[in-house]
Amino acid sequence: MNKILKGDQVIVTTGRDKGKKGTVTAILEQKVLVEGVNLYKKNVKPNPAAGVVGGVVDKTMPIQKSNVALLDANGKPSRVGIKEVDGKKVRFLKTTGATIGA
Repeated sequence: MNKILKGDQVIVTTGRDKGKKGTVTAILEQKVLVEGVNLYKKNVKPNPAAGVVGGVVDKTMPIQKSNVALLDANGKPSRVGIKEVDGKKVRFLKTTGATIGA
């Protein structure tokens, strides 16, 4: 079971975007895409057949899973644990003990 899933609210703990908050939009192997975090400029060629206008666009790049933490109810970063409740595995926040998606 993954500790960070699509749609989770996370905060960046290290790197140039430290302290930024966002929503996980995609999960890759060991990386995640977080909305509004780790933005880079990308030059795009125009493609009239596809309706793409050329220029410079902002592109969200992946960030390591170890560099993000889930936000708890108080807005603070929290580590995630996994425990069994009624025969099902559930995620829980280690700071508050609250279960996620139970």
